[in-house]
Amino acid sequence: MARRVRRTHHPAFKAKVALAALKGEKTLAELAQQYDVHPNQITDWKARLTEGAAGLFGGPAQGAEPAPAVELKLLHAKIGELALGNDFLSSALSNAGLLSAKR
Repeated sequence: MARRVRRTHHPAFKAKVALAALKGEKTLAELAQQYDVHPNQITDWKARLTEGAAGLFGGPAQGAEPAPAVELKLLHAKIGELALGNDFLSSALSNAGLLSAKR
């Protein structure tokens, strides 16, 4: 028995098959035979299409978490701390003669 080579389908093809399944004019078995795809795959594409359809009309997708709020004060404090550390090390190295004046 020869193994079948794994196929990858283009997103446009998946959308076409999922829309055909959503219309319901043909059964899953008929669509599977017509497009040469397993019926479980068609069911999966149909479910993904119906889940993602709400996001097409501007609303946030279900289950999508909002981006975490960036705490600017915390980031600015960290930048200041690192800048002070760099200044201290620069002056300490130049006092020790290990850092040249011209960089």
